[in-house]
Amino acid sequence: MRIKLDENLPLKLAVALTDLGHDVETVLEEGLAGHADTHIWQIVQQEKRILITQDLDFSDAREFLPGTHSGILVVRLSAPSRERLLARVPEIFQTEAVHQWSGCLVVVTDHKVRILRPSVN
Repeated sequence: MRIKLDENLPLKLAVALTDLGHDVETVLEEGLAGHADTHIWQIVQQEKRILITQDLDFSDAREFLPGTHSGILVVRLSAPSRERLLARVPEIFQTEAVHQWSGCLVVVTDHKVRILRPSVN
């Protein structure tokens, strides 16, 4: 899976996901920290990557309609420490069918994974 990690996630998460076989790039390593969400989003879409973020701005399914993008995973942990993020996100990538998340809006909490899939017409 092609992934872009937002600046609000630890860089060690990129290593963990790469170790699981994913192609991971980060906003921080690309010098995009502090750029507007719209700019980051444009780059993510050009690169056809799923965005992993803690930014609730990306959780609005009306603005980021499933099926109109490569995918968004919003991480919403009750206590989002570095350690907890480094545990929960790779856990999801090992236990869930993430390869089926293309075009989806996914919200991950401490105990749940909610997936909004593109509508089928």
